[in-house]
Amino acid sequence: MADTTTSKPSLEELQHWTWVLGRAQQMMLENGFDLMGAKPAAGPMAAMFDPTAAMRASAGFWADTMQLWQRFLDPANAQPFEETPEQAKDKRFKAPQWREQPVFDFLRQSYFTVADHLLKGVDALEGVDPKQKEQIRFATKGFIDAMSPSNFPATNPQVLERVVETKGESLLKGLQNMLNDLAKGQLTQTDAQAFEIGRNIAATPGKVVKRTPLYELIQYSPTTSQVYRTPLIIFPPWINRFYILDLSPEKSLIRWAVEQGITVFVVSWKSADATMKDVVWDDYVERGQIDAIDTVRELLGVEGVHAVGYCVAGTTLSATLALLAARGEAEKVKSATFFTAQVDFSEAGDLRMFVGDDQLALIKNLGAEGFLDGRYMAATFNLLRGRDLIWNYVTNNYLLGQDYVPFDLLHWNSDVTNLPAGWHLSYLTDFYRDNKLVTPGGLSVSGTPIDLGQVSTPTYVQAGREDHIAPAQSVWKITHHFKGPLRFVLAGSGHIAGVVNPPSAGKYQYWTNDAPVETLAEFIEGATEVKGSWWPDWAAWLTTIDPEKVDAEAARIPGQGALPAIEDAPGSYVRTR
Repeated sequence: MADTTTSKPSLEELQHWTWVLGRAQQMMLENGFDLMGAKPAAGPMAAMFDPTAAMRASAGFWADTMQLWQRFLDPANAQPFEETPEQAKDKRFKAPQWREQPVFDFLRQSYFTVADHLLKGVDALEGVDPKQKEQIRFATKGFIDAMSPSNFPATNPQVLERVVETKGESLLKGLQNMLNDLAKGQLTQTDAQAFEIGRNIAATPGKVVKRTPLYELIQYSPTTSQVYRTPLIIFPPWINRFYILDLSPEKSLIRWAVEQGITVFVVSWKSADATMKDVVWDDYVERGQIDAIDTVRELLGVEGVHAVGYCVAGTTLSATLALLAARGEAEKVKSATFFTAQVDFSEAGDLRMFVGDDQLALIKNLGAEGFLDGRYMAATFNLLRGRDLIWNYVTNNYLLGQDYVPFDLLHWNSDVTNLPAGWHLSYLTDFYRDNKLVTPGGLSVSGTPIDLGQVSTPTYVQAGREDHIAPAQSVWKITHHFKGPLRFVLAGSGHIAGVVNPPSAGKYQYWTNDAPVETLAEFIEGATEVKGSWWPDWAAWLTTIDPEKVDAEAARIPGQGALPAIEDAPGSYVRTR
């Protein structure tokens, strides 16, 4: 093993890395000469093999590599390595060894140089279908993340030092972590024993007041003497557990909303099994959202509710609103709120990489028993941020053998939910692939064609500036389809932290813009930035819809109305695996 504490590389190391870089250059040059002599077939793919572009790429790589070697062998007279802002804050290389020890500094710079040229090569492709180019870039980024020197014991100085410090025990512990994950078929991201549903997460007091084969309806106990007359019903995504909105008490949106004097109901979807093989789109709209809305209306004796749809449940909520409008029943929903939800999937981000024919065929095969194992979806979402959600844990858990850190959000992220296979396949094809929802009459529910352009319900739309699942540009498109009064808010951070951002945390910010604008760029250009959580802005907006209050008694107390309590929150479905 090389001495990782020395400030100078050994002769053997220099010889090895000279050979590696030399071979890489030779391969690129040989490839360039081969391409010059080749005569590719005519057509769009021919442009991918343009010898002129290939030689330009080889020359650029050669020049950058020469500078790299000069910095390594003669740092005093070399031009310093200029990091991009993204490279400078790359957490994989934050340890001082990556800059202070020449061999590892060389590895870091080499990695960034090669990665930069790989992505430039993709960007330089001409005559390639834009969708195919997106797929190539996505795959290339995944390859680059996988090949980081931080992911391998021999090229990570922290791993080498840890092996010496622990006399090899860290490798054994890391091996055991890896074997445990292989046995359960899922990457571990946090201490599984640190959290217990109903004790320190999903612990806001309430009762399950209704149970169907598709969902449980949870009503939360009021903490104020009076509550707003119009209740709030939250539809979380059925691809995850609902308690992302009820994590530890200080992070719980549900608890916070109750404390604002709002009567809160939440739908807890059932994790799919073979009995749900025939569940389709209509069921989540009719037997799910509309049934829950009608249940709450009848229980409390109100004409309408405030409804929230998070992520995919927001997509479905848009259809619910359109269906109610078509039936002349739009008053059943007094306001609608969308958390990072999409209705127009023309710019839906990297998830569109997973709706090709091969991926859809795989999902069909995996769901042969009528449901799709939630571990598949978890792996898919992890791939969207592989650097943070996969390789970070490979390094920490397997290579360094570190203890798992308790983190409620990651506990939720690992608590997977099975999906009805047929419905999930339809969702990917009808929405992500074919974008049918935005075409009037493109989709129907229970035989009724739906048209988003008929939705005039007052609407609050929240998007995450750094959302990689529902990009802000995609969420913005809701404003092009609904015709009712609409408030758009752009929150700092992403798909989860942008939503779960309690005021007490004092984190992030949000942007508002009341001027009439057509594009997200125009919205941002004229937006006002507000520090902290957007929750108070949303609560204030809700109260303008219906400021009336009533006493928190009778049916406002879970189990005291026409629906007796079935069991304490968070219920049974959230615990079903």
